[in-house]
Amino acid sequence: MTRIGYARVSSTDQDLSLQKAALKAAGCTTIRAEKRSGTTTKGRTELETVLDFLREGDELVVTRIDRLARSIADLQTIVRAIREKGAALRATEQPIDTSTAAGKAFLDMLGVFAEFETNLRKERQLEGIAKAKAEGVYKGRKASIDPAAVAKLKAEGLGASEIAKRLKIGRASVYRVLE
Repeated sequence: MTRIGYARVSSTDQDLSLQKAALKAAGCTTIRAEKRSGTTTKGRTELETVLDFLREGDELVVTRIDRLARSIADLQTIVRAIREKGAALRATEQPIDTSTAAGKAFLDMLGVFAEFETNLRKERQLEGIAKAKAEGVYKGRKASIDPAAVAKLKAEGLGASEIAKRLKIGRASVYRVLE
């Protein structure tokens, strides 16, 4: 049996060292880590590598289930892939071991809560943006296109494609400014 560790954080300024240390202490001989969002499995190449590498009798170890997935659908897909390989999933900080019925049940409950937490965070973010907009504080990001520069180049007789090329912007952006 091989224990393979998987560590993940959402942003590049977060640190993976605590997760890696916990996985090493749990007996993982191989540890794969990445800095990617857990809200989707798309683009998570290290997770794909781990899932491809698993063999019958192996154990995928994470510190917490939310390091593996933030949606119940993704979590179930990952667990199904692990099960099809004849491997098991275990978490170091939570009583999860998919080789037992209780561990499977607890895994599903934690998956639901991880997704719920993500949805709550999105709701709070949208509420905060709406409040800031109502107060006139939030106006979106600063404009990256200078309308005067677009107008000047247009006055010189240049077409949208040439304006876009010179200003290093999209042609559609040129059309929006000229409207």
